[in-house]
Amino acid sequence: MTDTLPTAEAAVSEATADSPQRPRQLKRSIGIVGGTLLTLSCVTPASTLFVVVPDLFGSLGTATALTIAIGSVLCIAVAFCYSELGTLIPSAGGEYAMVSTLAGRLAGWLVFVLSLLVVMIVPPVIAMGTADYLTPIVHLNPSMTGAGVMLLATLAGLLDLRANAWITGIFLVLEVIAAGVVALLGFTHSHRGLGSLTSMQVAGTGGHTDTVTAMLVVSGLAIALFVTQGFSTAVYLSEELENPRRNVARTVLATLAISTVIILVPVVAITMGASDLPELTGGDISSMVTAWSNSAVGTFVSLCVALAIINAGIVMVIQNSRVLFASARDKAWPAPVNTVFAKLGRFGSPWVATLAVGIPGAVLCFVNLDTLYGVTGVSVTGMYLLVAVAALLSRRGSHRHTHAWRMPLWPAMPILLIAVLAYILTQQETSYLLWTGGIVAAATLYWAFYLRPRSETRWLISLPEED
Repeated sequence: MTDTLPTAEAAVSEATADSPQRPRQLKRSIGIVGGTLLTLSCVTPASTLFVVVPDLFGSLGTATALTIAIGSVLCIAVAFCYSELGTLIPSAGGEYAMVSTLAGRLAGWLVFVLSLLVVMIVPPVIAMGTADYLTPIVHLNPSMTGAGVMLLATLAGLLDLRANAWITGIFLVLEVIAAGVVALLGFTHSHRGLGSLTSMQVAGTGGHTDTVTAMLVVSGLAIALFVTQGFSTAVYLSEELENPRRNVARTVLATLAISTVIILVPVVAITMGASDLPELTGGDISSMVTAWSNSAVGTFVSLCVALAIINAGIVMVIQNSRVLFASARDKAWPAPVNTVFAKLGRFGSPWVATLAVGIPGAVLCFVNLDTLYGVTGVSVTGMYLLVAVAALLSRRGSHRHTHAWRMPLWPAMPILLIAVLAYILTQQETSYLLWTGGIVAAATLYWAFYLRPRSETRWLISLPEED
């Protein structure tokens, strides 16, 4: 690969070459507890369980828990890569800062586009689910409700990050309680044993039972990887974490472990507790909860899920704004755009960047985004693939001696991960691959005709100074 940034020091030097001022950086204000709460809130286990998992039940039936379990195991290797790279290169740019520094600026630019695609589209898609879980109380228009959630999240994103850690922490407790209630009810109303988790059955048309093939499981892994994808938020917050060389890795690994338990245990309980295969394949978890208990419990769980979605919106807006802020600070856009997006508000948050991701998110709630879960799955897999490539290159040259958390079983871990992720990509639907490929192609043209000819003044990856 070409245009590799050789050292962190060189990156900072290049970033400041055309400016007498030191690059703007965010203030360190949160510890590992606050960082873990924010990161867990971005995973948003309850909204993932109630919004994303039902689609997996519809295509994978009793193999859903197995697919999520396999995806979680793969995510351990991904988390190792994020932990090492996040402590080696602690930047609000997240994946793109890590990959640009280690694998070259073009690879970093493509990772940035993939990550921006994921984080810009997922929040409004999830936000529109709020109306469904407020139905026991009031009937609302999904698009209007989703837009309201996005605007509320944008306002919260303008506040100090420490305040947001407390807000999201309270909401997180409620969604964990909701997931716990679902797990308890499912296990206490079991209709089948643990063997059903590997029975590989899904309800077909006409009352028939279909077999879930190994290829269907592999195809479903792209969404399964997305289920716990939010642990990468710890890397985006690395500039605001105290002692990032230590706390980034701890936050990434702790978040993956906790979120896997919160999501996987209720999925197992639902699989065992569903009255029959058609009910499980239907994936209407709220109706199952009401059938296992009563309407009051069902309403409580639904309200907790609605709060979880709002919580996720807040954290995703925070995360997205940091990515956009970092891209402007690293001069990814024309000069006037960079100046505006790099502005910091009175609370230390990138307020223009926050508005720039929150308001379009509200607008996207009025767009049909049915196919974007598939595009998101492809984007997440491609993003992880490039991160694994960067991890494979993380111990060459001067980076070999840089103080950072180091993953076990290197280089076997990233090599195996690259092979598995590449295979998963080949098993995705052609339309999703074409949509994502088209966006990547357009991004490559922007790189070729705007960024690369201006390589001395554009796309200069700056890293924050050590305290």
